[in-house]
Amino acid sequence: MKEILNKLINHDFLSKEDAKQVLVNIAKGEYNSNQIAAFLTVYMMRSITIEELEGFRDALLELCLAVDLSDYNPIDLCGTGGDGKDTFNISTLASFVTAGAGVHVTKHGNYGVSSKCGSSNVMEFVGIKFSNDPDFLKKSIEETGICVLHAPLFHPAMKNVAPIRRELAVKTFFNMLGPMVNPAFPKNQMVGVFNLELARMYGYLYQNTDKNFTVLHALDGYDEISLTGNTKTISNHTESMLKPEDFGVKTIKASEIVGGDSVEESAQIFLNVLQGKGTEAQNNVVCANAGIAIATVQDLNPKEGFEKAKESLLNGNALNALKKLQQLSA
Repeated sequence: MKEILNKLINHDFLSKEDAKQVLVNIAKGEYNSNQIAAFLTVYMMRSITIEELEGFRDALLELCLAVDLSDYNPIDLCGTGGDGKDTFNISTLASFVTAGAGVHVTKHGNYGVSSKCGSSNVMEFVGIKFSNDPDFLKKSIEETGICVLHAPLFHPAMKNVAPIRRELAVKTFFNMLGPMVNPAFPKNQMVGVFNLELARMYGYLYQNTDKNFTVLHALDGYDEISLTGNTKTISNHTESMLKPEDFGVKTIKASEIVGGDSVEESAQIFLNVLQGKGTEAQNNVVCANAGIAIATVQDLNPKEGFEKAKESLLNGNALNALKKLQQLSA
């Protein structure tokens, strides 16, 4: 590690192979916590290269406990986090709305590191069981349309990093990696990222895979469609700019989509939206994100996807997906 750190401190970059090897060595426990913290800190002070990101991704995918759910042609809706916006759990809600619309979801998530409340915090609070048992996951996706993949159960290699990330409590390059390392290897992916540079890198890396994808970045900084302004999208075939009008809705204020100050408050917002007690702004922002996920899988335009999402939310299908998953988890 000393050699790697010296290289990075001298403003050199790692090759794809070196980046991959560092993560494999971290997984093997070959470095102490100070060395790992120093390594993570370098990437808070300079941009990551495509080769480095690719190497880190390849290492995590190689080391993960993979689960084959390809028969269900699922999508993952996942944001990198790290946008500092403290929104409510939009992509987790959008995942249930997507499942309620008949599109299977393999939701990869974790506890919040750079945010107050991550996807796994809410799922745990509302009684969802975390499991890496393939039979349970298949049963979940078959009966509810969604299964929850709690990252630590599938990435045991990262147990040496988790406590350091918690103590640092700021975004690291692991935020960038999260959406790329879903252990179900879904063929469909909707991912929100916290800046345009990363959106381009994701677009480039996904174009070299067989994924059907949409990468999103709201121009005012959100790692999802926020409806507070325009959103840059990069997909297999095109780059475009999404406006709130494309979904047939009005622009909203940032204050209308903030999250709770605790896991309990965040979970209450989550349940309110699914139970039909969400505000118009909350409903619209969830359905805009779910709509793009649905559109990505079914090759629809944003408005068509949004309408299907709205139907799933308003007719109770999204809530039913949650209730069934709670029953299976009991």
